[in-house]
Amino acid sequence: MKVIYPLLPSWLVKKKRDFIDGVKSLEKLGFKVLNRRFVTRLPSNRKKADQVHSAFLDKRVEVILAQRGGYSSIKLLPLLDFGMIRKNPKIFAGFSDLSTLLNVLYEKTGLVTLHSPMIVNFPKPPRINVLSFLNAINGFPQKNIFAGAPVRVYHHGSARGILKGGNLATLTSLMGTEWEIETAGSVLFLEDVDEELYRVDRYLTQWFLAGKFRRIKGLILGDFRGLRNREVFKILSTQMKVHFPVVHTPYIGHGKNKITLPVGAVVDLDTFRKSLTLR
Repeated sequence: MKVIYPLLPSWLVKKKRDFIDGVKSLEKLGFKVLNRRFVTRLPSNRKKADQVHSAFLDKRVEVILAQRGGYSSIKLLPLLDFGMIRKNPKIFAGFSDLSTLLNVLYEKTGLVTLHSPMIVNFPKPPRINVLSFLNAINGFPQKNIFAGAPVRVYHHGSARGILKGGNLATLTSLMGTEWEIETAGSVLFLEDVDEELYRVDRYLTQWFLAGKFRRIKGLILGDFRGLRNREVFKILSTQMKVHFPVVHTPYIGHGKNKITLPVGAVVDLDTFRKSLTLR
């Protein structure tokens, strides 16, 4: 039985029932859940950082799982003790606004993090979500991370690299800061939700102009809810010669179905097999 510590590095969970049902669902899957108190007032950034530190220092805790996304986890970056975190490794998981912490924790500590469903996503989770999450928590006995997910190919090829990425708008906010993620040598995945096409165009064009696609090994486009995914690919393909494999799966992002991805792990992307394999 693994021990989960629900964390609040971003926004509050709006409905107490969502929090309670998420905890109960995790318990039914065999997890022991600590820190079960429902929070109604958003903690300060310092208190959020202190809770992150406490969770990493707690020897009982094996999995630190965000309650939900939203906004503001970026504000914790200058407050975190990465040296302490490196010495007390845990599974750290979440997605969306948590993309900042997932990638920076890996880059600063070498800790492989999980882009995964959060507490608010666990009430009545689809089967694919449960299977993929448990596979990740248990060390990926199923090496093909895309197992059970539909995959569409935009540009064929195969590549090996370090898996990085997450929410496009959130990661774009790191541009020009000391926390900006390194994309060279990566298999990069990106997703977003309810953004207008021109905003996604603006974000991706900024990445292109900053050279962020120049040395990547492969690209995975997740769900861009409200947009046709091929339009997202077209933003890049009309500005640059795509020389790396590109695929799309709707099971990465804010849709109901979500697979869990190991940020910082070495993976093989093979468009011919439609697989993403953990090395």
